[in-house]
Amino acid sequence: MPCRHGRFIIAPPAILRRQETIIDRNTALRAGTAALDNGDAPTARRYFESILDSGMGDAQTSILLAIACQKLGDIPALHRAIDQALAFDPRNLHALLMKGDRLAATGNARMAAQFYGAAVTLASQVQNLPPVLADYVRRAAESRDRIHAHIEQHLRKGVASAGFDERKSSRRFVQSMDMLTGRKQLYTQQPRAYYFPELPQVQFYPREQFPWLDAIEAATDEISAELAGVLARNQGLEPYVQSSGDVPLGDRHSLLNSLDWSAFFLYKNGRLVEENAAQCPKTMAALERVPFPRVKERDPMALFSLLKPGVRIAPHHGFLNTRLICHLPLVVPPGCFLRVGNDTREFRKGQAWVFDDSIEHEAWNSSSEPRVILIFDIWRPELSEEERGLVASLLEAVDSYGSGPRVEWTD
Repeated sequence: MPCRHGRFIIAPPAILRRQETIIDRNTALRAGTAALDNGDAPTARRYFESILDSGMGDAQTSILLAIACQKLGDIPALHRAIDQALAFDPRNLHALLMKGDRLAATGNARMAAQFYGAAVTLASQVQNLPPVLADYVRRAAESRDRIHAHIEQHLRKGVASAGFDERKSSRRFVQSMDMLTGRKQLYTQQPRAYYFPELPQVQFYPREQFPWLDAIEAATDEISAELAGVLARNQGLEPYVQSSGDVPLGDRHSLLNSLDWSAFFLYKNGRLVEENAAQCPKTMAALERVPFPRVKERDPMALFSLLKPGVRIAPHHGFLNTRLICHLPLVVPPGCFLRVGNDTREFRKGQAWVFDDSIEHEAWNSSSEPRVILIFDIWRPELSEEERGLVASLLEAVDSYGSGPRVEWTD
């Protein structure tokens, strides 16, 4: 039943009792809503209270009562009605918005922002909101953002007194501030196949932790020249994600069997691709410095990865958290990015990075030219030699059970 206060659905008729008078719930709800529309808040309040007192109330009736109480200026009753609506339905959009307003009005801005945020998130999942309610949600989002900005200003002032400088202070602390204030979302390792516990949650690893990358970066021009020959010959490229009738492989990236995302493998599933490697002797020489994992039928893994213009690899997680992925950008027009967790970086030719692909990540090429990078994986540095050996043995044992193929990829 539409009214100026939102859109509500009338419940089935029921017989109610209040002060020995038999009232039809449907009739009472219509009468109360009509009184509210006509500006008769006292009468509307009596009708809505009669429904709730009878035990036939719901979130809808409580919200209408809250509106009537607000018009009457009865703030304590308004608060009770809103809380009652949320008790009936904690995900009621109108009640969440009203609760945020009341908290903001009483000076509890921090909690108000939480209710506004919950309402905005819920509204994003609802199609075709009534215009009045959609405008209410928009204003709530603006209020939430203003409160968050004020809170962040307050927090930064507080830590500045302890010597905080975003340009110089702990990188980890800066990230913790960003997540606390809502600038960034929290992401954690969620490997799809094998999880090794108690490893640090690091999205992009500090570059200085891998000094052997210096020599690989120094070989960027030589590797790029060999890549140019590969691309000119246009042989050996294959879809990066390929289907197999023996494996229940879903199309997680909408790029299954597509050359829009293709690979030229140097090592594939732990084996040297001799024909391809022979075309890239300087690249292979540079890769000799890499601390590859050694796992039968799995590692090493190294390849040129080509992403065509306008192609996006959807957010996903890698299979394991016992390895890290290394990228050396080779052909990277402006507009090519990688997001790992809450950190998004643009590819720069010759500037390598190392990241944890068990954390949600995605990549995209918004340019008009192909993007090509060299990809390879390494052991996580936190694993001891014993742990590496045991993990390798475990994965080999997994693969040796049955004869089906193993499918894995990373971007």
